[in-house]
Amino acid sequence: METKQETPQRAYKNLLARYKAFSNRIPLLGWLCGGIGAVLIEYFLGDLVSYYLGLPKVPVLFGCLIMLKKPILIPGAVGYLLLVYGLPVFFIARALATPANKLAAFLAKGPITIAALVHLGLLYAILHIWTDMSDYRVLVLKLTMIAVMLTLSLNVINGYMGEFSCSHPGFMAIGAYTTSTITLWLFANDKLFGEALLPAAIGPFFFPLALIAGGLVAALGALVIAIPSFRTRGDYLAIISLAFLFIVKSIIENLEFVGGPRGMSSQPNYSNLPMVFIVMVLCIWIINNFVRSTLGKALCAVRDNELAAESMTVNTRKTKMVTFMFGAFWAGVAGGLFAHVLRYVNPGSFGIQRLAEILAMLYFGGLNSVTGSIVGAVSINLLSEALRPLEIFKWIIIPLLLILVMLYRPTGLIAFTEFKPKELMRSKE
Repeated sequence: METKQETPQRAYKNLLARYKAFSNRIPLLGWLCGGIGAVLIEYFLGDLVSYYLGLPKVPVLFGCLIMLKKPILIPGAVGYLLLVYGLPVFFIARALATPANKLAAFLAKGPITIAALVHLGLLYAILHIWTDMSDYRVLVLKLTMIAVMLTLSLNVINGYMGEFSCSHPGFMAIGAYTTSTITLWLFANDKLFGEALLPAAIGPFFFPLALIAGGLVAALGALVIAIPSFRTRGDYLAIISLAFLFIVKSIIENLEFVGGPRGMSSQPNYSNLPMVFIVMVLCIWIINNFVRSTLGKALCAVRDNELAAESMTVNTRKTKMVTFMFGAFWAGVAGGLFAHVLRYVNPGSFGIQRLAEILAMLYFGGLNSVTGSIVGAVSINLLSEALRPLEIFKWIIIPLLLILVMLYRPTGLIAFTEFKPKELMRSKE
């Protein structure tokens, strides 16, 4: 009986050991090259492969939508994933393991910035080619990158600071409306603001400044919460921040010069894929540096034991206020991008459901981890899109999945793990 019980476990462990041994020989550069090969195969041969597998068209989201709409097409969709993505990535990464390791070792000798730009360039090439086949893919990818920014910025507050904030959709709304007001007022002929004050041609160059303005106004809104909240301890921040969310939503609904409950529309199309990608990369880089800085270490000390941190000369109230405003700033920037991706925004976009989505992404990925926030945002966002054909049942499956994660991984999938770009980009020879 013992042998029969141990055999499947040994087989699983052996399989896992072989996979680790294989993957440990291939650097990130090799996997990125495999990804480029896979998306190029899909770009040039996707229609042909889908035709011979009996699929009506190229799957837009890794075959998930096709499999849920028509279960009879599951074998074809799985075959498509293997032929277009799985096998090409595996064989190309394996074939290029040696040259990729040599290139990674060469890049490691130079500045980290050069190596990071090479890796980011390959990643963007994969995303650009993949989205070039469908406008739906472009929209899903943009919203996923915005979700990464929102989850990271909330993790700074709820994770690294150890407080529970419910105001992120409010900060997102402030950033969205501030940025939209600036771009519509200055660069668009709009029914709310009339004739454009400046030529539309300079709008894309001015857009980053509008995003920063939206983030700064959101940070000022965070200051309104922080001043009364951080005079006390306990759960007061959760109550005050939730009240702030409802106040912001109510104010926007009653401001006719920004559209009231009808919202604002016709925002200029400034949030293209390169813009959203660059802002997301900057967000990850800055937040990662922030949590690893002296202020970030002080923040973790405040989270673990506020009294002990005070005794070690840490200004706990100032640390909390700066962190809270920092997280709100990036939520405002994400809101500005969100408004210009959809080119329409209304108060209903920033309610309790939005808060639930951001919290789900945060706690699914894991607290106190930049990597966990990225994994959680990408996983929940793509899963939500993949389950869209199930309609109402989608909102049963996702909560059940979250419950399972909370039962077996209470801290999330990846928690208390530092994001180390140097380790990711190093050679594995």
